[in-house]
Amino acid sequence: MPITLKKSFGNLGETISANYLKSKGYEIIAMNYANPSGRRLGEIDIIAKDLEKDELVFVEVKAREMHKFGNTNPEENVNYHKLQRLNKIAYFYLKQNNLTDCAYRFDVIAVWINESARRAKIKHIKAI
Repeated sequence: MPITLKKSFGNLGETISANYLKSKGYEIIAMNYANPSGRRLGEIDIIAKDLEKDELVFVEVKAREMHKFGNTNPEENVNYHKLQRLNKIAYFYLKQNNLTDCAYRFDVIAVWINESARRAKIKHIKAI
């Protein structure tokens, strides 16, 4: 899959995930957040607020094509090194916004997309 197709597929997964979170009562604060200056620390796909628990949620989205990867677990690609990068950029976000005292967590949303049927299967893993 060429890079542009892969990026647009990833964007579709992020949009589906954001809509899913909204339907569950989350407030979307930012998408594709990266530190605006200095050394690039990484990117957070979605920053949301879990209004029920009053927690900030940093969400990593993993999207896959259903017909090719329907029996896989995309969340397994969130390894120790990825979590370390997420932690660094999340800390930068918290510090930049004076939120270092707020409750937060990291979630993963795995999305299997069937574009031709315009359907998606979603798996939300909280507090990884």
